[in-house]
Amino acid sequence: MPATGVSFLGADSPYPEAKFVVVGIPFDLTTSFRPGARAAPNAVREASYHFEQFMLEHGLDLSEVKVHDLGNLRDFMSVEDMMDETKEVAKGIVGDGKFPIFLGGEHTITIPAIEAFDDIGIIFINAHLNFKNARMGQRSCHDTVSKRAAEHVGKDNILVFGVRSISHEEHVSGNLPEYIDAYTIATEGVEKAFKRALNIIKKDKIYLSLDMDGLDPAFAPATGMPEPFGLTSLDVKKCINMLGPRLVGLDVVEISPPYDKGNTAALGARMVQEAIAVAWKYQKVEERTGTRPFWRR
Repeated sequence: MPATGVSFLGADSPYPEAKFVVVGIPFDLTTSFRPGARAAPNAVREASYHFEQFMLEHGLDLSEVKVHDLGNLRDFMSVEDMMDETKEVAKGIVGDGKFPIFLGGEHTITIPAIEAFDDIGIIFINAHLNFKNARMGQRSCHDTVSKRAAEHVGKDNILVFGVRSISHEEHVSGNLPEYIDAYTIATEGVEKAFKRALNIIKKDKIYLSLDMDGLDPAFAPATGMPEPFGLTSLDVKKCINMLGPRLVGLDVVEISPPYDKGNTAALGARMVQEAIAVAWKYQKVEERTGTRPFWRR
């Protein structure tokens, strides 16, 4: 049992046996609007108990999947300490051939999480481009997460999906990453737009960073920076399904429980279940065909 007192639903396998590892990072020191994301890892875990482990649409019982909940990292007093410890923990999980699931916390936690991987692409589902070089002198914060990610994996290997907020500074920089805005997605349809996103990212392995403000506030109202005109919950579910065997890791960030009535945390928990189901299904296919799952290659 993790130090939090409650583990994610079904995440009771011993670490050595687990295929998936859940880690909470209760951090929100760089939040600029709604604070409270440090409470989200526990809120998401608690919300997970509202769901069945049998995934109707997948025909899969998640009780058959070995998942371990590592608990929460400590309550950090600086960005630098959070970055160092998160990267160390992430490297251990990835190095052990397991699929990491990080529960934020605010979006800054993605920076050290993805630094544990080599040779990956990154898709952000996010209302904001977050490609600023710094914010108020801080290079590592929620406003700079895609910029720091591009420095790690290369700008051509990241894409932001669902954008509807870009600063003037970013817009005039002339050096933006690939993105597909929410208005285009609404016109094209999410499946066509996300297929285009998957074709843009050339890497076989893709890490998904799910900022819950990528969804419309009607579906996820309790986020640090809510933006209207976003994706639906089914849109995001379809995206996770379309990632299929390319999915190698996940974070769910920017849930602010003080502004929630439980529905945003519940949706975050359900997206975690979705990612486990999708990745596990493809691992079983690869086992039958004698190949290794992407995250263990």
